Amino acid sequence: MGSCVSKSSSHTPETNSSETPLFTNTIYRIPALIYINHDQTLLAFAEKRTSLNDADATLLVMRRGTQQNGSVQWSSVQELTTARLDKYRTMNPCPVYERQSKTVFLFFNCVFGKVSERDQISKRKNQARLCHVTSRDSGQTWSDVTDLTESVIGNEMKNWATFSVSPGHGIQMNDGRLIIPAYVYYIHCLVVKPYAFAFYSDDGGATWHYGRRVSVQSTECQMAEITKDDGKSSLYCNARGNKSCQNHRVEAVSKNRGVDFETFSQKLVELPYGCQGSVVSFQHGGKTCLLFSHTTDKKKRKDLGVYLNMTPDKVSGWKKPHIINPGVSGYSDMTRRGEEEERFACLMERGTTDLEEIAFKEFSLHEIMNN
Repeated sequence: MGSCVSKSSSHTPETNSSETPLFTNTIYRIPALIYINHDQTLLAFAEKRTSLNDADATLLVMRRGTQQNGSVQWSSVQELTTARLDKYRTMNPCPVYERQSKTVFLFFNCVFGKVSERDQISKRKNQARLCHVTSRDSGQTWSDVTDLTESVIGNEMKNWATFSVSPGHGIQMNDGRLIIPAYVYYIHCLVVKPYAFAFYSDDGGATWHYGRRVSVQSTECQMAEITKDDGKSSLYCNARGNKSCQNHRVEAVSKNRGVDFETFSQKLVELPYGCQGSVVSFQHGGKTCLLFSHTTDKKKRKDLGVYLNMTPDKVSGWKKPHIINPGVSGYSDMTRRGEEEERFACLMERGTTDLEEIAFKEFSLHEIMNN
């Protein structure tokens, strides 16, 4: 397996308390976070950019956190140099861990040159590629890039103005299916509209397929598995909405493991122009619960909060948010720290006047429940 790790600073281990800045001193955006349970390793990813503009993304970076003496020790910032295509910029990291083979699949989009999403939509000509790299040693080395665009999307691409992997994390369902959240700008006869959907694999990541679109307009999304008392599971989708959703998040549920979705809720508030959010599911008291992170101000991207839903099959199940980052906030990604512990971590964009860094923060379920 080839290594695509290039160090961009000297090794400076940091002891994590409850909060640690991970990506600073240059422009980083779009956090993604994954926890590998079998060796207690955290992998934190982000885009490195030359400006905050999406067209100025360059490549993906990573820091690797390992458990030592009861705290997390972080590696230096490392550039993932094979997670790229020549003449393309790399965007939207989305890792998922396959338990049986102990493989991390890091999905991302490669977008040609400086072509913006808006340009692709207006011209109805996709310039994005679906790619991944893999690691079998918890992020110490990475494979060469695999471009899945033709084999997975194929002729359907003629109906897509553009598409993207959703930033954040994917999941592996209890039955082994791998889920990568995504969204597409679909070409209708006269208009182009966005819809969330999922890429999925049933053979450990050897082959991938795409599911049907959520029925209402939606973009960046994350997904989580909900297991009911009778053992049956469903796939929950929480997606960024727009004005057509009356400033609410799009919440949808799939009863066939991500093949298609039914929308059901307008409980969570969305900003007028939207913002990405993160969702994780976990077991508590024998039942599935959900956590959702998102900016809580109704007008600006500020005051990142975590919402708890202990009855995710009910429309009104969300409780008021617990603020984990007062002030300027942006995208975030959450993970659970282990199967037994009720501890969680969030990788989040934050700053004082703008998005100036990406920080790692740990918190307990007790903190959220006692908000």
